[in-house]
Amino acid sequence: MSYDESHCQIVFGRYNAAMSLPMVAIVGRPNVGKSSLLNTLAGRRISIVDATPGVTRDRVSTPIEIGSGFIELVDTGGMGIEDIDNLTDDVEDQIASGVSQAALILFVVDAREGVSPLDTHVARLLRKQEKPVILLANKVDMMNTTGEIGELHKLGFGAPMLISATHSRGIGDMLDEIERRLGDDVGQSAPPEMMKLAIVGKRNAGKSTFINALVGQDRVIVSDVPGTTRDSVDVACEIDGREFILIDTAGVRKRKKLDGNIEFYAHHRAMRSIRRADVVALMIDASLPISQVDKKLAGLIAEQFKPVVLVVNKWDLAKDRASGEDYVEYFEKMMPELRFAPVSLTTSTEGYNLRGTIKLAVQLFDQANMRVSTADLNKHIEEILALRGPSHKAGTKRPKILYASQIGTAPPTIVCFVNDVRSFDRSYQRFLVNQLRERLPFDEVPIRLLLRKRRQVPKKTADELEDDQQ
Repeated sequence: MSYDESHCQIVFGRYNAAMSLPMVAIVGRPNVGKSSLLNTLAGRRISIVDATPGVTRDRVSTPIEIGSGFIELVDTGGMGIEDIDNLTDDVEDQIASGVSQAALILFVVDAREGVSPLDTHVARLLRKQEKPVILLANKVDMMNTTGEIGELHKLGFGAPMLISATHSRGIGDMLDEIERRLGDDVGQSAPPEMMKLAIVGKRNAGKSTFINALVGQDRVIVSDVPGTTRDSVDVACEIDGREFILIDTAGVRKRKKLDGNIEFYAHHRAMRSIRRADVVALMIDASLPISQVDKKLAGLIAEQFKPVVLVVNKWDLAKDRASGEDYVEYFEKMMPELRFAPVSLTTSTEGYNLRGTIKLAVQLFDQANMRVSTADLNKHIEEILALRGPSHKAGTKRPKILYASQIGTAPPTIVCFVNDVRSFDRSYQRFLVNQLRERLPFDEVPIRLLLRKRRQVPKKTADELEDDQQ
């Protein structure tokens, strides 16, 4: 484990929300089904859906395929809601930013309730934007249901399209209309695959501040109120010519303290963000001791074999009483399963060492995707066996590693073909992995080690073995 403290003033990344894709923003008052619509079009649960008004606070976006092209679809918070944590202005700012960047707006209303005063308020604001708008009457559970649809014409956006996001009714016609309205502006190719860096940690560790400082704008809401971030928010960014996705996640706390459905789903999405990330930044508050939540997150990251940067944030509050070496020793004691991970000391509010943290993440991503030749790998295996071989236990064959091969990347996955798996206990496997880490170009990322009994494994190529793992 090492640490990085290269000084860096505040860094502004070039932020492009859609990375060249046209943005389509979903807008409307609370509880009309905006988040359900995004989830339906994305084909997976991205935004949290709950009957509680004001669940969505940040802009939540995802690229989706539409006809022969692609768009960036953005879910926004409910217009006109009074946030219970006094974040109303922040939510409204996020909505306004999403609308201003949009090439097309999907104005969603509840078909069963007709026109409410808030619908009229939203319509008035959208007319000032002079953006193309498609009016969607949602929650039409039966296509022959009229309800209060007739009066929706007076919102000023023509006849509404009748849809049901929950039951996927009318969605095809809506997609056709989006494609027709955008015309040649529809993205012609899928967005490129980019490194995904998930920022995870306890509440109020500074995750959202870190992201906003990197992208150079208030892309996600920052507040001292615990639990401000609910959805996991993907933010596309470019720094030093490299494009990547920053994933802002809800602050994690003990599961027994989760308060209701919203916190449960926020916690679940934070955990899912770890699984889908290429690299994880585990953010630790320098002003507080390592907690059970920090250690639990470390264990989850290790179980997923994810490369990880241990980010000591709010370093300005600790640098007078601790050093980088102190934190390395502290982490090795408190989170031994991540003893290989580099440590980065940052202060997000001052932009201190943000670029260094990103550079570390990129290095880990590159390490995790490297390969070594079978010849080099087996040379190192011979050296390790000469240094220390596995113990010969009674009733087992004298242990041998016949040969080894790397069969996968991200994480680097090495299979050792042996004559008797029983002789290679956990202690020796840890020794073997640590020795491989010292010798191979994977010194700061997790290595997955597999043991196979040679006579039980059919003769396959390395590519076939890698396919088996996938």
